[in-house]
Amino acid sequence: MTFDGSATTGLRSVVFDVGGVLYDWHPRHLYKKLIDDPERLEWFLANVVTLEWHFQHDKGRPCAETTAELIERFPDHGDLIAVYDERWLETVPGPIPGMIELVDELAAAGVPLYAITNFSHEFFPRFKATAPVFRHFLDIVVSGDEQLVKPDPRIFDLAMQRFSLGPGEALFIDDRADNVTASEAAGFVGHVFTTAESLRQRLVGFGLLS
Repeated sequence: MTFDGSATTGLRSVVFDVGGVLYDWHPRHLYKKLIDDPERLEWFLANVVTLEWHFQHDKGRPCAETTAELIERFPDHGDLIAVYDERWLETVPGPIPGMIELVDELAAAGVPLYAITNFSHEFFPRFKATAPVFRHFLDIVVSGDEQLVKPDPRIFDLAMQRFSLGPGEALFIDDRADNVTASEAAGFVGHVFTTAESLRQRLVGFGLLS
C-alpha cells in the first residue's frame, strides 16, 4: 500500500537516510586528494575503488577482506586501495546544506527521529562519533549490522518493528526513488529527497513543523 498526504493524519515521526540526505558522501572526496590527474582519477573510480566494490561493506563484508581481494586484482594500485579503510572519513566532506538545521528543528519540535542507512558496520561507529546530529535519533538501522540493504523489503519491515511504528505513522526520506518505493510498500509515507527546503515544505504540510 502506498500512502500519500491525504492519508497521513497519523504521521508522527521522521525516518532519514544518511548518505545523500543528511551527509554528502563519495570515494571521490578522498581520492581527489591523492590522484592529481583528472583522467586517472576517473579511471580509478570507475575500475578500482568503485561504488559497487564499496557497497559490499554496506552488506556487512569486512573492509580488510574486500581490500585484500582488490589489491590482489590491482597490485599496482595497492597503496591507494589500502588507505581506503584508514581514511574512510575523508569520503564524507560534510552535511547536505540545511539538513542539520532541519533535524535540529524537528528535534526541538519533539518529533521522534530515526534512520535507516546502507552503511558499513565498521565505518558507521567511526562516522557517528564525528556527527553530533545523531544525538537526536532514537534508533538507527544500519545495513551492515543487519546484512540487509535497501531496497530489500525486509530492512523496512525490521525498522517498522524496531521503531514501533504502524502504517502511515512515519515519513521516510531517501535520495533514491527505489528505496522510497520499497519503504511505502512497508507502510512508510515516502519522500524522495532533493533539497532541505523542499523537504521542509513537505514537513510543514504534514504539520510536523510550523
